[in-house]
Amino acid sequence: MLTKLNEREAVASCERCWEHEIVPALHDYIRIPNKSPAFDPAWRENGHMDRAASLIAAWCEAQPIPGLTVEVVRIGNRTPVILMEVPGTRDDTVLLYGHLDKQPEMTGWREGLGPWEPVREGDKLYGRGGADDGYSAFASLAALRLLHEQGIPHARCVVLIEGCEESGSPDLPAYIDALAGRIGKPSLVVCLDSGCGNYDQLWTTTSLRGLLQGTLDVNILREGVHSGVGSGVVPSSFRILRQLLSRIEDERTGRVLVDALHVQIPEERAAQARAAADVLGASVVSELPWVKGARPVTGDTAELLLNRTWRPALSVTGADGLPPIASAGNVLRPFTKAKLSMRLPPRLDPRKAATALKEALEKDPPYGAEVRFHVSEPSAGWDAPATAPWLEAAVRKASKTFFDRPAMGLGEGGTIPFMAMLGEKFPEAQFLITGVLGPQSNAHGPNEFLHLGMGKKLTCCVASVIADHAARAR
Repeated sequence: MLTKLNEREAVASCERCWEHEIVPALHDYIRIPNKSPAFDPAWRENGHMDRAASLIAAWCEAQPIPGLTVEVVRIGNRTPVILMEVPGTRDDTVLLYGHLDKQPEMTGWREGLGPWEPVREGDKLYGRGGADDGYSAFASLAALRLLHEQGIPHARCVVLIEGCEESGSPDLPAYIDALAGRIGKPSLVVCLDSGCGNYDQLWTTTSLRGLLQGTLDVNILREGVHSGVGSGVVPSSFRILRQLLSRIEDERTGRVLVDALHVQIPEERAAQARAAADVLGASVVSELPWVKGARPVTGDTAELLLNRTWRPALSVTGADGLPPIASAGNVLRPFTKAKLSMRLPPRLDPRKAATALKEALEKDPPYGAEVRFHVSEPSAGWDAPATAPWLEAAVRKASKTFFDRPAMGLGEGGTIPFMAMLGEKFPEAQFLITGVLGPQSNAHGPNEFLHLGMGKKLTCCVASVIADHAARAR
């Protein structure tokens, strides 16, 4: 049996809460440059993470929710975690998750915009971290507040907001272990750190890719030499790097050539991609900021979605050893380093993938060069368990009620390490993974924005699903 929020009251209350309370708080949050530890090694000394945690905790503590407790938890020198609990009327637990750390500034913000200065244009709130993932704590509490305003029962709810997701969540396992007794055993996990195909309906994330990062280091000389002396005799370290990359990726198609990095795509996920392609159409391509005349790797939209969610993909995200053009002399450089980012499909063991990739790159180096691939800690992907009938009905109803459109499911190309961790720890739990990162919201890049209309409707949908979780037949 499903419950029903009073739609009109819920929408009106959510509008007031977002406009008068959440949006002003998000303005203050965006102004804090609380970059994740991977991008700010001096985060403790700078104090921005603590400022962000304090700001969010203070807002949450002020919410008129009976029995609410809010605590900023710190273990040693790890990033802080905000742990909140709301007692429920059912002997069960719902865990809601988000994060408060941010990606770095990135260049390319258009005139009038910047990472640390909030700017609102209609339904878009620009600034770093608003959509990824600062809104999550506010939306979680606002959803629970809606239920209390209407007297609708719900299970005990625990809200966990971590501080190092953008660094791969290295601190999170310690907190999950230390707080295990307070978290309990959730039967529903709600994660608000994912994306949406459009802003017109509720999107649930059915899978996430993993991530394998590392530095490929190619050394051929002990020091640089004049190109007039060395070129034609010494192979360029850059050319060797190109050869190595061609071992693992077809440069014409982008297909990853290491078989151990592929998995069999489940037919259910392929069918979801085809259904999403029918709904999204050309927007899958048009939402990206192409230069004039550029085109995607294929014209098949369903294949593009599967490429983005269930196939490995390589990106070169940084390089050392290449001087700026203005100071680049005629020198044969001694080394080239490249930062590699390999997205891994769900269901793939990331450590086995790391071993296979390292072997492919280091084996039989061209010209006897020194080649090393230094692997960072890889993150596993995640594939959702089979959806329970009650959750499928609840999601469908929420989308119809608050968007007047059917709900859609689709995999995401990013990584949320927490989901793989929880999937292993609570194999019987159901998962509602969703978010506001839709077309052109550009998380991690310039001009990131939070779509406020989506945030408001998503808040109502989360409240509705949590209510239905408590009312389900067990």
